[in-house]
Amino acid sequence: MAKDLTSALGLGPREHVALVGGGGKTSLMEALAKELKRGGARVVTTTTTKLSQKEAQRFPCVILCSSDSSWHQRLREGLKSYGSLFVAQRLLDSGKVEGVSPQLADSLFKDPLVDHLILEADGSAGRPLKAPAAHEPVIPSSVSLVVAIMGLEAIGKQLGPQVVFRPALYEKVTGLKQGLMLTPNAIAKVFRSTEGLFKNTPCSARRVAFLNKLDLLRDHQKARELTDLLLRGPHPAVDTVVVGSVVEKNYTAVKRQ
Repeated sequence: MAKDLTSALGLGPREHVALVGGGGKTSLMEALAKELKRGGARVVTTTTTKLSQKEAQRFPCVILCSSDSSWHQRLREGLKSYGSLFVAQRLLDSGKVEGVSPQLADSLFKDPLVDHLILEADGSAGRPLKAPAAHEPVIPSSVSLVVAIMGLEAIGKQLGPQVVFRPALYEKVTGLKQGLMLTPNAIAKVFRSTEGLFKNTPCSARRVAFLNKLDLLRDHQKARELTDLLLRGPHPAVDTVVVGSVVEKNYTAVKRQ
């Protein structure tokens, strides 16, 4: 069992991390940013889509980069003062923040003051599972690690809008008909498909499946089955599977052999 997220995800001293999927992306981003900050790293968090203003305000400082030309200086000062902050384009009337462009994310990661850049690259409307739309995920070219997340409470449930964000897209990607059970095999397909969770991942980026909310899954054998499916065969879906719970702060990392 890994002691922390940094070791479970196999993070190096400098990483650009994209989080995709459902089942706790913002909680994972917040937990990882806090952990890296405690280790002395300077961390920028952001999104290339949209995020609620309440979620953005969970971070120590929010920098709006469309406000004026001095925003980058405020970012550098914020990193020195807080160690971790959130960057957005602007506040929206909908109660969300507009995220940054992939090009701006790449530029931020080039700043030598930034040790780690962590971003959410798609949305899931709070559902534990999803399949990406045509425009998703929005992953910058300098991303070094893509973490695809799901909430394990989805296993054994029926494919439908209560559990899966955009179930019709999930059906198209995996072939599972709506109303049928989300088995480990059916869930593995959304990780493995070229149109699934890792779509648009840079060739050079590592891939990690994060199976979150183990505390909500009664039968842990199902998580082990899914882990085996993701790592099996000559062309496994991922480099590492992390099984655990962000809330309970326990993580088990299983690496590709």
